[in-house]
Amino acid sequence: MKNKASGTGYDPVTAADQAAERAIRAAIAKSYPDHGILGEEFAAVRGAGRYQWVVDPIDGTRAFIMGSPLWGTLIGLIEDDKPVLGLMDQPFTRERFWAHSGAARMRAPDGKTRRLKTRGCSGLAQAVLTSTHPDLFSSPKDLAAFGRIKARARMTRYGGDCYGYCLLAAGFVDVVVEAGLKAHDVAALIPIIEGAGGQITTWDNKPALRGGRIVATGDKRVHEEALALLGG
Repeated sequence: MKNKASGTGYDPVTAADQAAERAIRAAIAKSYPDHGILGEEFAAVRGAGRYQWVVDPIDGTRAFIMGSPLWGTLIGLIEDDKPVLGLMDQPFTRERFWAHSGAARMRAPDGKTRRLKTRGCSGLAQAVLTSTHPDLFSSPKDLAAFGRIKARARMTRYGGDCYGYCLLAAGFVDVVVEAGLKAHDVAALIPIIEGAGGQITTWDNKPALRGGRIVATGDKRVHEEALALLGG
């Protein structure tokens, strides 16, 4: 296990991260040799066409190394800067979440597949909020903004990385608020959340594709309330 340089302290990289990304890159290059690839662990490959794959081999490496299943492999496909396909796979729990063509689905541990749908929520007072960890909010301003959401929410739980976003798409969580994300952290999740009927943007209501400060919600009413609080 190695430690990447990071402005937020300990940022582990395992042999599994690197081996998984090599395998995913090899499969993409074999099937789609003209497509670009943007991954977490290795240099980007510039494609010859309009498609780019975005790969995070283990989103939630800290969870992975402590034996928690709250991590996943993320693979997204971008066409002309628009996310068109997203997949989150969790091999320990045998769950898979994916979306394309505007529809999101999941495969449950029993092998059954079902359509994903976010749940209705009239406002933050009735909402379940999740975020991976308060340390994501590296500035006092960002931490204060998250605190305003937390103070309004019905319940807050930490831990989850990409898994939290999929729980939102499945209708168990109402809002996810995070900061400091990269494109590989979020690109695959955008089609899943939107295909399930949710919204995912930056805190200033811009497209989430490049990462940064991200808010995802299952109900438009919660999204509007969250954006107002995050803007201060």
